Amino acid sequence: MTAQSPLSGRTLVVSGGSRGIGLAIAVGAAEQGANVVLLAKTAEPHPKLPGTVHTAVADVEAAGGKAVPVVGDVRKEEDVQRAVDAAVEHFGGVDIVVNNASAIATEPTEALSTKKFDLMMDINVRGTFLLTRAALPHLRKAAATPAGAHVITLAPPLNLNPRWLGAHPSYTLSKYGMTLLSLGWAAEYADSGIGFACLWPQTYIATAAVANAPGFKDALDRSRDPRIMADAAVQILSRPAAEVNGQCFIDAEVLAAAGETDFSRYGGGENPILDIFVDES
Repeated sequence: MTAQSPLSGRTLVVSGGSRGIGLAIAVGAAEQGANVVLLAKTAEPHPKLPGTVHTAVADVEAAGGKAVPVVGDVRKEEDVQRAVDAAVEHFGGVDIVVNNASAIATEPTEALSTKKFDLMMDINVRGTFLLTRAALPHLRKAAATPAGAHVITLAPPLNLNPRWLGAHPSYTLSKYGMTLLSLGWAAEYADSGIGFACLWPQTYIATAAVANAPGFKDALDRSRDPRIMADAAVQILSRPAAEVNGQCFIDAEVLAAAGETDFSRYGGGENPILDIFVDES
């Protein structure tokens, strides 16, 4: 961390930040001196999911930042409001929102339960809407400062390749819904000084979702560390809001543009698996 870091003293609210990519972004920002409010459901250890919102706070603080845990559900308006209120109470406002919480179910349409369909829509689309909307009054204030304000949504570029449209239409709808919200807000609030951007991994990322999938060993070996998403997010958040507004970024491309040439330190081997929605170049 340096005193000149663009993230020093800024406050992030991260949904689903108890593990995986959300936690990695929180830790990456903390290393730059940021404050973090983590909104997550996991208050007690889960047998299949490492970490809780409390261990995540410890990780953020160990990285040099300040953190506050909020045990809550991004689908619930009152829980989302508590997270935003906690940021204001403890740190004076909200500078950055990271819409990370997400659910995935890729069963064929006839095998997909209504419960799983609703879960994806409620977490991915509704949760993104609720958290961003609750933070907007504070983001507007932050936008008036030299550092500006940002909203990063973990969602893919819109890829209408029939391969992805047909692979899992309901999941695709939920993730593209997040993207469309981000692009829509970028236009709706174009004059606000808030930068709305999406970030998506080029390859599989070694998260619990991969670890709990069938045949996980090979997939994990060919997945990159969540740190690559954190490093890309820090790059985006360090740029002027107007420069990133309305953009959909791929992690490796962000880092390559910043001069990164060796991605081996993120793991994944010589042939990492391309992520969903990413075509072969």
